[in-house]
Amino acid sequence: MENFQNIFVTVFWTLFGIYFAYKLYRSIRIVSAQDCIVVEKFGKYSRTLHAGLHLLWPFIEKDAYYHTLKEQATDVPPQTCITKDNVKVEMDGILYLKVLDPHKASYGINDYQFASSQLAQTTMRAIIGTMDLDVTFETRDAINSKILEVLDLATESWGIKVNRYEIVNITPPKSILEAMEKEKKAQITKKAQISLSEGDRDARINRSLGFKEEAINKSEGEKQKRINEAEGVAKEVEAIAIATAKGIELLAQSINSKGGKDAVKLRIGQKFIKEFEKISGKHTEIVLPMNLTNFRSILKSVLGSGDSKD
Repeated sequence: MENFQNIFVTVFWTLFGIYFAYKLYRSIRIVSAQDCIVVEKFGKYSRTLHAGLHLLWPFIEKDAYYHTLKEQATDVPPQTCITKDNVKVEMDGILYLKVLDPHKASYGINDYQFASSQLAQTTMRAIIGTMDLDVTFETRDAINSKILEVLDLATESWGIKVNRYEIVNITPPKSILEAMEKEKKAQITKKAQISLSEGDRDARINRSLGFKEEAINKSEGEKQKRINEAEGVAKEVEAIAIATAKGIELLAQSINSKGGKDAVKLRIGQKFIKEFEKISGKHTEIVLPMNLTNFRSILKSVLGSGDSKD
């Protein structure tokens, strides 16, 4: 019996020593950078340990909560939302949050990541319910901003800060997707046809403008050509008239000079004879006046009776 008691005491003190050594070991805490430990003393909040070496009072203090001060990414599970035009869409997202106050994050909420995710889901459903399906695709940034605003107000008492919220996927039903694809295809076809028609219209306009400018240039060229020709003819006529006038003036001066009339008579006679030779060919029959043999009388008829004394 005494041996049994000795064995029991030995085992007891051995176990107590192991437990005490474990408690001593647990009282030494090394906290990494961007981490923190919330310490409780007799079940109450005592202090927050940050990066470095720390000692706890064995059997009095304990490390109750561990937190990371890094920014954390938390998935928001997919959920079904109903839009204003009664279309069911499945949406999911992701939260980027950070612990600012470890004390509030430990005692203000049980699980701040789960709570933030649930709050994001409910807020998303409420916002999507006020929008049509087409608007949800166009206003992702606006939806993200509204959800972030609601989360900021709610998470302030939890000691965390939600920095960003991003919608990952918006998935309508398959039938809606097919209808949207057909509508998009029709819009693309319509735009292509409009672009082709506008291009053809612009081409026609450009061609007509080109023809117009070509016609104008041709008419201007023709006009200038006619002006130049008319000016050339006018100058030619003017030159001929001036030359003729000068010739007549010189002829008149020659006639009025001494022996001028005789020279004119001689010249006319020579011209008459030359022309007569041209018309009197070998096989040509010519009817002449009876007095043609009298050359002197011919000259008188040509030059006039006033000169018969010569």
